[in-house]
Amino acid sequence: MADNNHQVNTQTSNGTSTVWQIVGRLVAAAVILAITAFFTPGFEINNFWSLALAAVVLSVMDYLIVKFTGLHASPFGKGFVGFVLSVVVLYVTQYFVAGYTISWMAAIIGALIYGIIDYFIPGDQQM
Repeated sequence: MADNNHQVNTQTSNGTSTVWQIVGRLVAAAVILAITAFFTPGFEINNFWSLALAAVVLSVMDYLIVKFTGLHASPFGKGFVGFVLSVVVLYVTQYFVAGYTISWMAAIIGALIYGIIDYFIPGDQQM
């Protein structure tokens, strides 16, 4: 009986930990995205809600890419393929988020800036 309670408590604390990890990753993604948009000409995010939704969309797209291909959409994580995936993900996000606009050239520059900032943010941002 005591061993059974220990398993339930462990599962509950791990579930809570996972939720906080996801929230932390989304916050980190939003901060990195905001900095990237600030420094990239041709990349605009109109308001906080667009930023928050874009961070969620980027995280979900990255998760799905990793899940189905095993490749990370990270400019420096997987070389040229990761860089191209990062550019495409930044660009395609505008079709899912109102108030988020980016040109192809801005997506290329933004992927470089995003990769540099992501490199210096501590912790693993991958889901």
